[in-house]
Amino acid sequence: MPHTLIPAAELARRSPVRFPNESPEYRAARTALLAEEIELRRHLERVAAQRRALPPGGEVTGDYRFEGEDGPAGFADLFGDKPTLAVYSYMFGPQRERPCPMCTNLLGAVEGNGADIQQRMAFAVVARSPIGRLVAWKEERGWKNLKLYTDLNGHYSRDYFGVLEDGSEIPGFNVFTRRDGTIRHFWSGEMTGDSADPGQDPRGAPDLAPLWNVLDMTPEGRGTDWYPKLTYGA
Repeated sequence: MPHTLIPAAELARRSPVRFPNESPEYRAARTALLAEEIELRRHLERVAAQRRALPPGGEVTGDYRFEGEDGPAGFADLFGDKPTLAVYSYMFGPQRERPCPMCTNLLGAVEGNGADIQQRMAFAVVARSPIGRLVAWKEERGWKNLKLYTDLNGHYSRDYFGVLEDGSEIPGFNVFTRRDGTIRHFWSGEMTGDSADPGQDPRGAPDLAPLWNVLDMTPEGRGTDWYPKLTYGA
């Protein structure tokens, strides 16, 4: 049976946390914010439960060919021994001198959690640059846990929105399942520029990049004209 939730405002009022020299005005505003944070936590869980309850997605039947560090691979090979696979479409096609900094920032965070993530599921990074170029970049970044693959014929990138019809790249994050020998699409981040709110860059929710979540907790926020770079000067 579902649990009866205590109102978020009441839980917020129960909080024993107090900090040195805070004013009554600060505590009142912080308690109101805490109630909203509790509601946000609950909403995230409702969304996650709704996502888990999705009906079976479309069967994966395309001619998808990849090359990884160990050689050629079919789509099923990306699963390894796991029933669930996430594929990140990395904006690092052959026309780019260097990969997308924002994609790289996100993947750096996944790299840090890669060994843990891959205890539960498979995670593959697909780009359109040759595998030698991807491996060289992986070594330059010091990545150890990410598994990089070249999309040899571009079919996966086109079908699962890593490349638009005009050939431009976009980041894509798709989850697939393998049940009873059948591979199906499960979920994809579908928020695009068309669904962005006024004054905001296109972003998904929840945001996969820890960078933005950390900045959201500061008085300056994300800002409006700063983005991560591949390197920073000394």
